[in-house]
Amino acid sequence: MPEIEVILGLLLAVAALATLASKIKVPYPILLVLGGLILGFVPGLPPVELPPELVFLIFLPPLLYVSALFTSWRDFRANLRPISLLAVGLVIFTTCVVALAAHALIEDLTWASAFALGAIVSPTDAIAATTVAQRLGVPRRIVTILEGESLVNDATGIVAYRIAVVAVTAGVFSIWEAGLNFVAGSIGGVLIGLAVGRAVLWARRHVSDDPSVQNTISLLTPFVAYLSAEELHLNLEAVSLEIRFSGVLAVVTTGLYLGRRGTNAITSGTRLQGYAVWELMTFLLNGLIFILIGLQLRTIVERLSESEYSYLELALYAGLISLTVVFVRFLWVFPATYLPRLLSRRLRERDPSPPWQVVSVISWTGMRGVISLAAALALPLTTDTGVPFPGRDLILFLTFCVILVTLVVQGLTLPVLIRALGIEDDQSGEREEIKGRIEVAQTALERLEELAEEEWVREDTAERLRGLYNYRRNRFATRFGDDVDGLEERSSAYQRLLMELLYAQRQTLIRLRDEGRIGDEAMHRIERDLDLEESRLEN
Repeated sequence: MPEIEVILGLLLAVAALATLASKIKVPYPILLVLGGLILGFVPGLPPVELPPELVFLIFLPPLLYVSALFTSWRDFRANLRPISLLAVGLVIFTTCVVALAAHALIEDLTWASAFALGAIVSPTDAIAATTVAQRLGVPRRIVTILEGESLVNDATGIVAYRIAVVAVTAGVFSIWEAGLNFVAGSIGGVLIGLAVGRAVLWARRHVSDDPSVQNTISLLTPFVAYLSAEELHLNLEAVSLEIRFSGVLAVVTTGLYLGRRGTNAITSGTRLQGYAVWELMTFLLNGLIFILIGLQLRTIVERLSESEYSYLELALYAGLISLTVVFVRFLWVFPATYLPRLLSRRLRERDPSPPWQVVSVISWTGMRGVISLAAALALPLTTDTGVPFPGRDLILFLTFCVILVTLVVQGLTLPVLIRALGIEDDQSGEREEIKGRIEVAQTALERLEELAEEEWVREDTAERLRGLYNYRRNRFATRFGDDVDGLEERSSAYQRLLMELLYAQRQTLIRLRDEGRIGDEAMHRIERDLDLEESRLEN
């Protein structure tokens, strides 16, 4: 079967499984993994494999960039301490513990390969966790910490992974060189990310305002940031050391910078188109990578079973490594949460200890996914001497199993855990949104009064707008419990009435097109205005 047909078939499977996931209220990554696993056993389906050197370039930059782009810098900075403990401390701790367990359990796995495995499975994936958390309604801080952790721990894990892979391929390892590479590479990645962010911001302000041009630049940005960092090296000849900069951190930094500074550089049309473009790209890339997890597992197991490993041994290794990954998170999260507060009175007063129920949820949301799979698939096929990468198939198998266990078991049980612990949404995000809508409506009213005296402003127009913005302000104020004359009920009736009118307009629009009285181009322009109006009504 031609490769293009395989890709189209996978995209169709992604759409079908995601549809099923929405019907049965299950995070779509879980069904995609299970669906890929089932598809892998379909007779006649050719193996689907990606060149290792392309995995990082295709999947990582856009997924990391869009996560960083829409991250709240205020919330990220406010929770920097717990995010850092998880994204840096826990990743390093997990890498070391998993490496120790793997090396002790599997005699054939070298220390360097064991550390590569530990680094691969150390970063978490927040897609399934935050999807469940947001749907069930948990305090906003939990979601912020999980999103922030998954954003930064990718960089930590990939840096550790690169160090371990170099140790395997080159056959040498130096702790001080690894430490220097880690620190210098991270700092260099951040600086390159800032430089790329500033350059992109300048470019977007000076090129055409056409949304297609602007969003083309947006799509290219993560790849530019990633390749700029990956292709730049710092050679320290005095100590015979080459510093490689972190492309992952460069992408994350660029995304955070543009998310904070880039709002005023683009038009509303660009934003509307950009949201749709990035939402679709994120869904497709995540869908493909998750379904690839299941598809590749059969091939890996067959290759391993042909060697010296029995099915029982493989199952034992997979179970113990997966349990280690899950247990290590609990072993870190609880002490990291409560111990600093026991030692620091100032921290206790500034940030009191959270309930154990909240800590338990964060401990259980250690699902692995896209980053771990991409790192595993990107393992080199051979070392510098030309021999096969030691333990590559076994590392791939164990990575797939860790993803399956954490994603399926933890992902499916997380809703039960959240309900059992009685954790509820604190509504902080919704309250902030309502406050913002009230403030912007009030600003519009104040500006309207300033402009009402201008000659070009008609009194009837100003009065109409006063009614509109007063209505908006009062409607959102009712959500704080101050329902003025049953305004919330009247607002619902008003929205229902407008939706009926929009439906009638659409029917007429289609009829005019079908009768040939207007062309498709005119229909699509009017249809877009109706869509925008309906979208505004839903808020």
